[in-house]
Order: sequence, then C-alpha cells, then structure tokens
Amino acid sequence: MHPDHTTPTAPTHTPPKGRGRLRSIAFTLALGAAMFAAGAVLLTPDGTTAPRPADHGRAAGAPRGSIEALQARVTRLPKDPGGWAALGMAYVQQARTTADPATYDRAEKALRTSLSVQSEDNTDAETAMGALAAARHDFPTALHWARRATAGDPYSSSAHGVLADACTQLGRYDEADEAVQRMVDLRPDAASLARASYAFELKGETARARALMRRSLAAAATPADTAFAHNVLASLDLQDADPRAALAETRTGLTAAPDDAALLETRARAHLALGDTTQAVADYRAAVAIAPLPHHLLGLAELEQSLGNGAQAEESYAVLRAQDRIREAAGDPADTDAILFEADHGNPRRAVAMAEQTLRARPFIAVHDAYAWALHRAGRDTEALAQADEALALGTRSALFRYHRAAIHHALGNPEAARRDLTEALREPGFHPLHADAARDLLQRIDTTP
Repeated sequence: MHPDHTTPTAPTHTPPKGRGRLRSIAFTLALGAAMFAAGAVLLTPDGTTAPRPADHGRAAGAPRGSIEALQARVTRLPKDPGGWAALGMAYVQQARTTADPATYDRAEKALRTSLSVQSEDNTDAETAMGALAAARHDFPTALHWARRATAGDPYSSSAHGVLADACTQLGRYDEADEAVQRMVDLRPDAASLARASYAFELKGETARARALMRRSLAAAATPADTAFAHNVLASLDLQDADPRAALAETRTGLTAAPDDAALLETRARAHLALGDTTQAVADYRAAVAIAPLPHHLLGLAELEQSLGNGAQAEESYAVLRAQDRIREAAGDPADTDAILFEADHGNPRRAVAMAEQTLRARPFIAVHDAYAWALHRAGRDTEALAQADEALALGTRSALFRYHRAAIHHALGNPEAARRDLTEALREPGFHPLHADAARDLLQRIDTTP
C-alpha cells in the first residue's frame, strides 16, 4: 500500500514498493484554474536527464537558478540540454507571474533548443514543455508531454506534477489522483504537498487542505514558493469566512514577496470582505499594474462598478475586450473569466458559444460553472442547472458556484433549492463585488415571498 499522501515518507528517487493506488487523495479539479493550470507552479527540473555543472557560466552576482544565471550558463555551454531546459522552465515561471506572452515564446525557444541538443530521454525539457502548454491552457498538449516525460523517467516528481495538472484540467480525476500520489511518494516537497492540498480543497475539505499547505509552506525553498503558500492559505481563510486571517496571511506573504500580484489580489478580496473598499481598489490596481491578468482586471472593474465608478470600470472592461479580441484572433479557447465577463457584460449567447468551445478541450469544473452561468444569462435554465450541478459535483466549496446555481434554481421556480445555495454562498462575505449584494437581495425576496 502506498503511504497516505498526508504522511509522506522521506524524499526518495527509488521505485516505491508496490503499485497500489492512492487511497486518500481523491482530488478533483482546480478552482478557477489559475493555480496549477498556470503551469510549472513550484516545479523545478528534477535533474534527471543531463548533468548540471554546478555554477559553470553563472553570471557574476546572479543568484543560482535565476534567469540571468541560466542565460549565462547556456551562453557558455550551448550544448547543455539541462541548462536550456532549466532556462525554459524559469521563463514559464516568470510568465506565470508577469502575464507577458512574449515570455512564453522565449520559454519555447529555450526548450526547443534543449530538445534539439538531446532529443531522447530529455525529461526536464519534456516536463517543461508540458508546463508551458498548461500555462497556455493547451491541456491536451500538456498531457502529451507529461506522459512522454513520465514514460521516460517514472521517477521524476516534476513530470508527475505536470501530469496531475493536465489530468485535472481535462477532467481525468482518477488519473490526477494517481499522479499526485506518485509525486508525493517520490518527493514530499513544497510542490507535491501543494498539489495534495489542492486536491482536498477541490473536494471541499479545507481543513486537510490547510494542513497540507502549511507543510508546503514549511518546505518552501524560495520566496515565490513561500508567497504561493501564503496566498493559498489566505484563500482558504476566505472560504472559511475569516477575512481577518486572510488579511494577516497575505500581509505575511507580501513581506517575502512584495510584488506578488496573486497575493495583492487576494488581499484585495480580504479588504472587500471587511468592507474596506478603498484598500481593496488599491490592491486590485497594484495587482493589475504587475500582472494584467483577466481575473485581476475583472475583479477591479466589477468592484469599481459596484462603487459607482463607471468610467474607471469601463477602462478595465475595455482592456478585457481587447484581450479577448486577441484571443479570438489567435483561435484560442476562452478562459472562464472571459466567459463570465461576456455573460455579465456582453452577449450571453456569445458567452455560451465560448464556453462550449472551451469545454470541449477542458472539461474542468470551473468551465462547467462558467457554462452554466452563460446558459442562465441566455435564458436556457434547464441546461444551465445540469452544468451547475456538474460544477459542484466534487464537493468544491465555492460561493460563486453556489450563487450561480441558486439563481438558476430560482429561475426554474425552486426557491427552496435556491435558498440553500444562497445561504451557503453568503457564508463567504464579499465573495463577489456585484453578486454578493444580488445574493442577499434574492435571499430576502425568497424569504419575504408568501
């Protein structure tokens, strides 16, 4: 029997005894897809395919593992596949935090170079290619590279991490369970413990998710790892209706990583839950200035709209529309933020079409939720309810998912079911700048209707 991932054994790169399946991990998928779908979260090459000349070529003064150090390394050692793979993965990590699409191109160029130098048994480059595909939300391609990497090196923890991320987004939950368990068995480090935490979070088991994320925090090796863990812990605090704890957690994280956009966005949500809209707007703006990701822009815009700042809201909405035109021109499927934005602030029928395209390639719970909301806004509530049920089938605790389903239940003439979901949604104060007030209004109407 494999050990429970909550009590991992010491790190090892030797084959585990037995091949039993994970028993306690039964994760599901990612909320909002922003975490592990972002690619390469907390991952580093395992060093399994190429020698790593310790500091050869490191730029003077550049920290080990930094992009500057890795660039200097490949300049001096252009035939070093491990160096190119590490540089490519570093670019993927950088793109995750900066949202600069050009960085993805640099990542791919470095990784293609690594593969040209060593086309076979290059697990680091294959793993990084999978992480890059996940970051671009091309999950079938991510799955392809992850399978290739794990086939070449079954003992690569990072490769199993990419496999888990891809399987999650593709709705292959059992396979994701197996990959995470394997990852924890191989190396119970910050990356694997974070994924195990996420598995429980998706199942609505926030206490176990928090315990595992605390262990991931204790194992964090870099400021970025530390910031990530603090951000997840703060998000769990918000889910548990404890915005003051979330605020404290984000402040601690920002001490280690003051320019971490994800932490700033989560602190904005904590301020919003506490009624401090001035600080919430300030943090959202700071997050957007660092990384103009759609969910940062949408959060800021809807908060500005809720405050009556129409012109400021429209500025962010205009950026979102421009981003979506670029996405559409490239033929890429929409993310959930774009679908929800179109449903609420654009054409619901177009939002339905966007969701259907995305769902075909990414049958993830957050996509089911966005599809449900688009269908509801388009007046197709019977179909919407089926999608909303699918989004919540794993037991995920999401106030937004609950609100969406409540509105659908109400539209279908089922006030009791709507009341249950509204009550659950409103456990998280300020869960949405616009919908939280709408949820309270709807619940009051239900309760005062004879």
